[in-house]
Amino acid sequence: MNSLSWEIEQYIKELMNKQHLDVLEIQRSMLSELFNCVPSQINYVLSTRFTPAQGYLVESKRGGGGFVRIVCLSLDDDNDIQHILAETLGDSINQNEAEGLLDYLYQQGFLEEREKTILKTMLKDRVLGKEKKSRDSLRASLLQHALGAICQ
Repeated sequence: MNSLSWEIEQYIKELMNKQHLDVLEIQRSMLSELFNCVPSQINYVLSTRFTPAQGYLVESKRGGGGFVRIVCLSLDDDNDIQHILAETLGDSINQNEAEGLLDYLYQQGFLEEREKTILKTMLKDRVLGKEKKSRDSLRASLLQHALGAICQ
């Protein structure tokens, strides 16, 4: 059985795909009503499943006429990749964010499936150790260097 977060994510992505949109504006309250959930559930989905690392920017305006604008990013060249890396990696990145970034780079054609699989495997929590802070920091460094070499 799929989680509510997954269903909300899929609904939003389906809307964007069916309408061939790079930008989707939707009301948070409408999504809340549609999925019979609290608005914070929608916020959670937007903040964890629609990140720059996954190829999205989210803008929101709260209030009565408020909306959520989801922008699908597209990568045109290596400068865009360097910008995404600078924006998303920083000094640390968790496993979920790293996998999202790798999936996005694969979907955009900047990584081969084999490269994506190898990187995902080497960046797993169980491979990098137990201490979260050093693990996330090491993951960011490895990812920056590996993607820097691949996307030259």
